[in-house]
Amino acid sequence: MSSSILTWRGVYPAATTQFAADLSVDIPATQEVLSALVDDGVEGLVVLGTCGENNSLEPEEKRAVMKAAVEAVGGRVPLVVGVSEFTTARAVAFAKDAEAIGIDALMVLPAMVYVPTPHELFMHFKTVAEATALPNMLYNNPPAYRVSIGFETLDLLRDVDNIVAVKESAPDPRRFTDLINRYDGRYVLMAGLDDVALEGLMLGATGWISGLTSAFPRESVALVAAFERGDIEEARRIYRWFMPLLHLDAEHDLVQSIKLAEEVMGRGSERVRMPRMPLAGTRRADVIAMVEKCAATRPLLKAARAA
Repeated sequence: MSSSILTWRGVYPAATTQFAADLSVDIPATQEVLSALVDDGVEGLVVLGTCGENNSLEPEEKRAVMKAAVEAVGGRVPLVVGVSEFTTARAVAFAKDAEAIGIDALMVLPAMVYVPTPHELFMHFKTVAEATALPNMLYNNPPAYRVSIGFETLDLLRDVDNIVAVKESAPDPRRFTDLINRYDGRYVLMAGLDDVALEGLMLGATGWISGLTSAFPRESVALVAAFERGDIEEARRIYRWFMPLLHLDAEHDLVQSIKLAEEVMGRGSERVRMPRMPLAGTRRADVIAMVEKCAATRPLLKAARAA
């Protein structure tokens, strides 16, 4: 059984929120998805992130998903929740509720829609962090959220003790080295973009927050385990097999693609809430073909057959 100690190591899937046919939140199905990922060996879970469709849920639905996650897997692995709100006040209220519900850590995003100055970004993160005792991980994803958490902001946050980590989803892996050189371990780094995950680990990230793990958790866990034991050849072998799917994480329709991959693999439903819509036409056919090819050529199955 996994430990609930938060180490920021290993694979943390950015888990999906499951919906019923009427697009209401399907709590039992969401719990089933979370439990299955833990059973397959992941070291932690991120709920209500981008893949969890945070901003498509009403406030009471978000609280219900957090409670369901704690009920389903609390104590087995650490639970990290996305804090993705339109205002700092709403983010503070959400963070306090997450702590009361029993969540282990926060993944804090910039305030939605508004593009802040570095000082405004600093004040947002500082205010949220100071509202709870939970460890905070900042989520840097410039292509998605139109703002980069730059050195100016991170310099100002050095003294906020419970801001402990950065999920780095910038497409340029040089950021990992720049952050390590500048901060010398002050911030734990997590690889956050699937198709530069191995590069991130090699450059100093301690773990991987992954989208496509929701469809192929065992291979994701095996990739990181191979890297951690120094078997770079095996890590590369799995990474190269996985890469066509990992590229989906860098696209604007990543949520629909990941949920479709889950459905193909029998691990969830492709239902999403508008403004997202399920993939259709050529795009849907292409993603299904990619998933089916990966399923047919799974490296762990090959290794088992060879043994």
